[in-house]
Amino acid sequence: MGCGTSVATETQVKKPETEEAVKSPSPALTLKAAVLIQRWYRHYMARLEMRRRYTWNIFQSIEYAGEQDQLQLSSFFTYMLDNVTQLNGNGPDLISQLLDPVIDPWLDRETCYKTISIPESYTGPHISFPLSVSDTNTLLNAFKEQQILHARYVLQLLYETKKLLKQMPNIVHLSTSYTKEITVCGDLHGRLDDLLLIFYKNGLPSAETPYVFNGDFVDRGKKSVEVVILLFAYLLLYPDHMHLNRGNHEDHIMNLRYGFTKEVMQKYKTHGHEILQLFKDVFSLLPIATVIDAKILIVHGGISDQTDLELLSSIERHKVKSALRFPRRSLEQLDIGQSHRLGKRMRSTDSSRPRSSHSYNENHRTPSLRKRRCRLSRQNSGDSTSSSSSSSSSCSSLCSPRTPSCISPRTYPSSPSTPYNVLQVPFLDSLSSVPLPSPPQQEREWKQIVDILWSDPRTQEGCSPNTFRGGGCYFGPDISQRLLHQHGLQLLIRSHECKQEGYELCHDGHVITIFSASNYYEEGSNRGAYIKLGKELVPRFYQYQVSRTTRRLTLTQRVRAAEGSALRSLKEKLFAHRSELMTSFQQYDPKETGCVSVGEWAKVLESVLRLDLPWRTLRPHLVHLAPDGSVEYQSCFEDVGPGAALPQVSPNLAETLFRYRTDIEIIFNIIDKDHSGLISIEEFRHTWRLFSAHLGVAIDDGAIDELARSIDFNKDGSIDFTEFLEAFRVVHKLDIKEHQLSEKMAKKKYT
Repeated sequence: MGCGTSVATETQVKKPETEEAVKSPSPALTLKAAVLIQRWYRHYMARLEMRRRYTWNIFQSIEYAGEQDQLQLSSFFTYMLDNVTQLNGNGPDLISQLLDPVIDPWLDRETCYKTISIPESYTGPHISFPLSVSDTNTLLNAFKEQQILHARYVLQLLYETKKLLKQMPNIVHLSTSYTKEITVCGDLHGRLDDLLLIFYKNGLPSAETPYVFNGDFVDRGKKSVEVVILLFAYLLLYPDHMHLNRGNHEDHIMNLRYGFTKEVMQKYKTHGHEILQLFKDVFSLLPIATVIDAKILIVHGGISDQTDLELLSSIERHKVKSALRFPRRSLEQLDIGQSHRLGKRMRSTDSSRPRSSHSYNENHRTPSLRKRRCRLSRQNSGDSTSSSSSSSSSCSSLCSPRTPSCISPRTYPSSPSTPYNVLQVPFLDSLSSVPLPSPPQQEREWKQIVDILWSDPRTQEGCSPNTFRGGGCYFGPDISQRLLHQHGLQLLIRSHECKQEGYELCHDGHVITIFSASNYYEEGSNRGAYIKLGKELVPRFYQYQVSRTTRRLTLTQRVRAAEGSALRSLKEKLFAHRSELMTSFQQYDPKETGCVSVGEWAKVLESVLRLDLPWRTLRPHLVHLAPDGSVEYQSCFEDVGPGAALPQVSPNLAETLFRYRTDIEIIFNIIDKDHSGLISIEEFRHTWRLFSAHLGVAIDDGAIDELARSIDFNKDGSIDFTEFLEAFRVVHKLDIKEHQLSEKMAKKKYT
């Protein structure tokens, strides 16, 4: 597993003077020592494996919780589009550009890049079109040297890629008869080092070395632009031997949260918006699936019980710019009577005046309430006898991240006159039953793509909503076997999930997960891998790990480093939900002793955070025990604190800012068109009021105004958003102590 060196040494052996000195121990004693050593080693490795597994669970739970937050944020954008007509000329206009497909004729013509001149001071790589091998080599060498490709070349590359992708089918069919082997790679997530290592180990893309990259090229990593430019360049150079599937992160709304949008705007300040617009179009044109020798299906996420490859091959994929945007469908199409129309008028009247938190919660359910009502609807559905077709449609409607809340079919077999399927449409505090219309074609196509991009396999049979991610489905062995048998396939290859070894087999070997971004969560957290398929279609796995330090670390040190990082993230999560946790703890502590039982402590954490973690196992790392064995629950928060105190900010508002810091950063980056880091106080007030109303957070307008004034440090009417974010950053107190100690040591050494 690791690297080491052996050193031969010469020793002088002194001849014993007596025979007793060389007497060997008894066999029984030797055996006993060996058993003790073996028992200790097994115990040590078991504890190490336990730490490795709960570290992995923490990382994944927090990652998927972030994806749920992103789905909620996209709901906020929709809310802004539907309820706001003007935000000082900035807000909805730009958000409309990001969410609603807008065809810019200028970007479909060569003038989108020809009007841009390259200054003589530019020292980056120069390329020419059509691309040649020397051009791709130039890009490789330039990116290794941390150089940035000029915006003119990027726009031209995207323009040519868009033209090529328009000619490609939704499902690409490949054959191994024309080549020795086909290499399949999984998620890269902006890890340029991983991509370069794959090319080094396996060879550059060519007619002799064809590749399939299975989505998620961008986001999270710092080199997403370089990764996707290289992939598109090789696609243009070898269109018959370089194949790219779309992933759930090839989505302009996901890019807002996970870094790609910000990276583009930082690297291309002048032409960033045009580049992002072209990326949005190119991402929507990427093929959805690849089939090898009519036997192996390759998709990014997975499938559902409603996946139809014939329908997938015929849809207009470019219309689905984002899987997070549910196709607009007028509720007036559903005949739900006068009560619905009255409710619609009430909501439109309410939207024209300022809302209180109470009135907002009545008409716009928070995600937790919507989730609760969905669960109730599903339970009611389960009580009745339903056919397989109705259960399938239920799964399909619930497995999508932007499906309207709790629209699910129920059956009524007891009454012959009642239709088999009806919709349960939430209206205020009741459910209205309406006939189930057949979903529009656009909606069916959207659901097909969502399931392909977002779903995950599970060992349980059947198809169920992917509640952990918030989008797509969980599909069982029966679902995968049914689809493979229906289309004469023998293997499904997908990505979408990080695996510790870089790959994983499930469903009796019929489903393979491949993940190519090593060190995804933390240095040494996981390996990357890729698959090679020859004419016999037997997958062979190749693993690797990009690191400059991991090789020098022992297994224990690698586990300890990853564990420390995971626990830090978990403590930040606890701090961001402090008031909710304290309220729940106090319900179990009526005498205000500051202590609860271990079981009560674990129950509160799971009910508030919903991370599905082994809290009892993690307890020693998170809290202290009292002498009687109970948990001192306030010790959950003693290791973390705010970055910089703002005395004018109320604790309630401060915690909300801590919790939704990432969402607020995304919104402010949208408003800050020129990326100067400054926004007006009025923009801040207006946006925060909308955001707090959407979340159902009861925050007084006066508190928001006071916050705006307090962070306008130089009183010029603008807010430095970088300083604002720094004030609401969770800081680990132990890190501060270590930093102060290191500064003292450095100062003492210098003097």
